[in-house]
Amino acid sequence: MEKLNLPSYDYTLRTQNKQRVILDPIRKRFVPLTPEEWVRQHFVQYLIRNFGVPPALIGIEVSIPIQDRYYRADIVVYNRQIQPVMIVECKRPSVQLTQNTFDQVGHYNIALKVPYLAIANGMMYYCCVFDQINRSYRFLDEIPHYQTLILPINANQ
Repeated sequence: MEKLNLPSYDYTLRTQNKQRVILDPIRKRFVPLTPEEWVRQHFVQYLIRNFGVPPALIGIEVSIPIQDRYYRADIVVYNRQIQPVMIVECKRPSVQLTQNTFDQVGHYNIALKVPYLAIANGMMYYCCVFDQINRSYRFLDEIPHYQTLILPINANQ
């Protein structure tokens, strides 16, 4: 797999039914090792190790009902009351992060109404804070630490 611009971690790979798989410690099972999964697994570890996100409060491929369809968010971070506070959309490293990528995560936010949105492709990432009342967002230089993520949004201003 491609080297990413994220810290490395000790992952477990194996071959299963002639397919490379990686152990997802959140879902506690092996999943197909795709370029997007490679990014997702690294980004999850980045959130845990660098920003203090408790592993038990991370959801992977979370089902989101919007109108008559179901979508899947790559990563959802929850507060201790199991309310979502952040959505992360992961793309393979070769995919450029564009407005369309933000539109995708914004679409998921119609249902989840989280204050933080992020997109990542393993080479770079963007994070923003979303103000539900004013329907505006502000890009951040860094992902906030978990203790900040779980504060009410007006406390972070």
